Amino acid sequence: MSFSLTGATIVPYVNIKITEEGVTAEQKARLIEGVTNLLKDVLGKNPATTMVVIDEVPTDNWGIAGEQVSLRRKRGM
Repeated sequence: MSFSLTGATIVPYVNIKITEEGVTAEQKARLIEGVTNLLKDVLGKNPATTMVVIDEVPTDNWGIAGEQVSLRRKRGM
């Protein structure tokens, strides 16, 4: 299912952001497959036009509750 606005086709685009903490290629492949299947099953989206992007963010660049994740990890949080 896609529709057109002024000739452009709208396709599903999902952006997953995770911290860089040893996620394997197999885990990423499973995420991509799982999200694609979820969109197909729940919303009827075409897997052939579903885009999934995984961005890995350094823990120094990710913050929770006003501080870097890297600092929280060092403290065991």
